[in-house]
Amino acid sequence: MAFVLTLPLYPFVAVAIRLDTPGPIFIRQRRAGMLLDSTATDGDARRPKHRFDEFNMYKFRTMVVNAEAMTGPVMASKNDPRITRVGRFLRKTRIDEIPQFWNVIRGDMSLVGPRPERPELLEQIAMAIPYFEERMRNLKPGITGLAQVSLGYTGAIPAGSELAAFRDVLSNPFDVEGADDALADDLRVKLLYDLAYSVATEHLRSFLPLELSILIKTPMVMLRRAGT
Repeated sequence: MAFVLTLPLYPFVAVAIRLDTPGPIFIRQRRAGMLLDSTATDGDARRPKHRFDEFNMYKFRTMVVNAEAMTGPVMASKNDPRITRVGRFLRKTRIDEIPQFWNVIRGDMSLVGPRPERPELLEQIAMAIPYFEERMRNLKPGITGLAQVSLGYTGAIPAGSELAAFRDVLSNPFDVEGADDALADDLRVKLLYDLAYSVATEHLRSFLPLELSILIKTPMVMLRRAGT
């Protein structure tokens, strides 16, 4: 139903993207989905090698063409110069994620769940943030999620949120010089919300109200950020 209802947006978004910058309307990225159990190791017995259910995820293009030609795969950051003018609006309102309804129909994703990361970046993130990969254990990734309706696009703590009072504790916990406001801090906060969602799925009485609240909050978040 959501896929059909959002189809009328596609021509308007497509025209806006094409008028802004030349290039394709959609992008297809390889993403790591549900964490699969594995006993294999990568040569170090202390670090088991995890396997993920990988799939191709679809989005509206929000960056210039060949954005990673010189850098290789890197995560988008705040005020990323590779993001186009239209792309900033699409990201702020989450409209760039709409094509992922096709991934839900295919069974790659759910409506609600942790956001999937790119496999080549997930390995680096997991080395910086212990147990980051556990957020996907027995869970399909989602278009929206608890972190998405509670935090900024990268996982930044919004002003006035419940976690704002704990910003100093959650940001740069090891006091690394020059690491203030690092993207890893945002991802660490996002992990807290994803793990909380994972725990809630274990019991219907906690899962159902949380799932419904996320689905209700998602369009409200999109509209609120469109006006900021």
